[in-house]
Amino acid sequence: MATLAPERWARLWPQLSAHWLLLLGFVVTVIPTLLALGAGPWSTEAGVHGPLVVATGIWLVFRRMPQIRELARPGNLGIALALLVPAVALYVFGRAYDFISVEVAALLLALFAVAYAYVGGAVMRLMWFPIFYLGFVIPLPGWLLDQITSPLKMLVSEVVAGALGLFGYPVARIGVTIFVAQYQLLVEDACAGLNSLISLSAIGLFYVYILRNTNWRYSLLLLALLIPIAIAANCVRVAALVLLTYYFGDAVAQGYLHEFAGLVTFTSALLLLFLVDALLTPVRNRLAQPGDEAFG
Repeated sequence: MATLAPERWARLWPQLSAHWLLLLGFVVTVIPTLLALGAGPWSTEAGVHGPLVVATGIWLVFRRMPQIRELARPGNLGIALALLVPAVALYVFGRAYDFISVEVAALLLALFAVAYAYVGGAVMRLMWFPIFYLGFVIPLPGWLLDQITSPLKMLVSEVVAGALGLFGYPVARIGVTIFVAQYQLLVEDACAGLNSLISLSAIGLFYVYILRNTNWRYSLLLLALLIPIAIAANCVRVAALVLLTYYFGDAVAQGYLHEFAGLVTFTSALLLLFLVDALLTPVRNRLAQPGDEAFG
């Protein structure tokens, strides 16, 4: 094995040196964007899935390398340039004005254009899922995330207040504000864990693609259950915060929120997805039909 590595590098070096300009462009664009993501969106709960999506997305590409080599044909240069030129312009704009969503989306489009130019349309169609999956790296703007999660926050606050009220706790609700004893909790803030809906969707999609994509009917069912699972996990989170506040005070609950709640919510939602998948084994077997093909 030790002798194979130098031989492999000896074969690879001429290819790398022939495309040094492309590699230089890759380094000067991708690395600064990754650093910006690490210092920004990836350091928050809403973007915690980012590094995992990048790693697993690259793995999805490399696992198909034999098929890529077999199907690779140079793409249409005109189409590649039509994608690359606006992508570069958008990347410069996003980078200059600190619009990280625009920057990342433009970078992915530029990488797509370069890949198409080298390997052609057949390979890009083969790799449709990794391409779509890597789109989860694009951080959603805060205003859009608020629009998505706002109805869910209202639902979670209503469910939690109603459930705790049934157990005799002095709980009341006005909008997304929950009152318990002398305390009040804003689900607007306390339920920031609904941001994990994006993370759960990304990881759940990867899970379904790898393990269940040979049964496309069941895959669609499992994907449809991601949102109820995320809502259930966040109901548990908010209920725990309300009870901690009621018994131990606001300081303890806030400490729990900032240090543990996000991780616990995401982990519990992921485990709940695995549990639901296991419990639905009879349904999966019933939906499976001879001749079903993978969707990727």
